Amino acid sequence: MTEDGEDETLARRPGGTRELRLATDTPGQAAAHIPPGGARADGDDPGLPRDRNQAILEAAKQVGAVLKRGGHLFALAGSVAVHAHGGSGNLQHDVDFCVRPEDAEPVAATLRDAGLTVYAPPEDWLLKATCFGQDVDLIFELAHRPVSAAMLRRARELPVESVRMPVLAPTDLLSGLVAAFSEHHCDFGAVLPIARALREKVDWEQVRRDCGDEPMPAAFFFLLERLNVI
Repeated sequence: MTEDGEDETLARRPGGTRELRLATDTPGQAAAHIPPGGARADGDDPGLPRDRNQAILEAAKQVGAVLKRGGHLFALAGSVAVHAHGGSGNLQHDVDFCVRPEDAEPVAATLRDAGLTVYAPPEDWLLKATCFGQDVDLIFELAHRPVSAAMLRRARELPVESVRMPVLAPTDLLSGLVAAFSEHHCDFGAVLPIARALREKVDWEQVRRDCGDEPMPAAFFFLLERLNVI
């Protein structure tokens, strides 16, 4: 993989987008073809924007189904994973999946074969794809730590609307979010609602151990204690 995204074994720059072949649950069934931006139901006004949360969920379902059919070890992460665990349905700006670093090339090939655009951004800890016009991040490093097979095997299979897929465990979700706090990125306001929503499902002592004695995570734990979240 190259940081500038020019390696064609991993990257396909926007502009060469092919049609997305919808995932199907029936072996041998022909997949439908739709434009990468997604499809609208008959009678929809093309001048009206799609509901962003629903568009993100549809992208998560399609990419998750493609990765399942490809036999890849992966887990849904980010705000859609929080939603799957019972958190807020107000999703953030993209879809996140975790994969192992050594699986980045096979995952990219599977998604390209399904008709998605996949490319390597300047950041060297993820790949990016687009599905139904939504950004999809394929993350192989969380808070400067490689995604491991053990982490992915701790994932629980949960429904994302009609599609079941592995979802990162709540403890691993919070560990990744809290460990990422630093002097340059310290948005407690974004993570606090997630901590509140999932607090009974999280092993907080494990999150503390994962974060060590870093000052910004320690400040967040202090806030959680003062607010009686933990």
